[in-house]
Amino acid sequence: MARKQFQIWNVAGEEYKLKLSTSGICKLEEKLKMGLMDVLETSKNMPPLSIMLTVTHAALKEQHSGIKQVDVEKMFDKYIEGGGSQLQFFTDVFMGIYQVSGFFTEDQAEMMDVKLAEAKEEME
Repeated sequence: MARKQFQIWNVAGEEYKLKLSTSGICKLEEKLKMGLMDVLETSKNMPPLSIMLTVTHAALKEQHSGIKQVDVEKMFDKYIEGGGSQLQFFTDVFMGIYQVSGFFTEDQAEMMDVKLAEAKEEME
């Protein structure tokens, strides 16, 4: 199974492609003063929303030039208004950014998909 090229985030009927480039990852790590894997490891359950949206902004900028952090925050508000939740965003969108951006091998990504699906079932 080939790695997905992009993570898709659906907001109010619009599809947005998300993926981090190497330069985007380096800029984020400088900004956050930690590695992006540390973001996952230092968070007990999930990272703070501000960090998740900062990473999402960087992933969006690669495909949708001109998008600003405030735009991402407004998109997240629309996502919530459309029935999404912060936990759902973490499992469906944020972790997908990591998967398509090369943080995990294909086997690890598949295993993560299974675990995220199980977590979703527990939430329902």
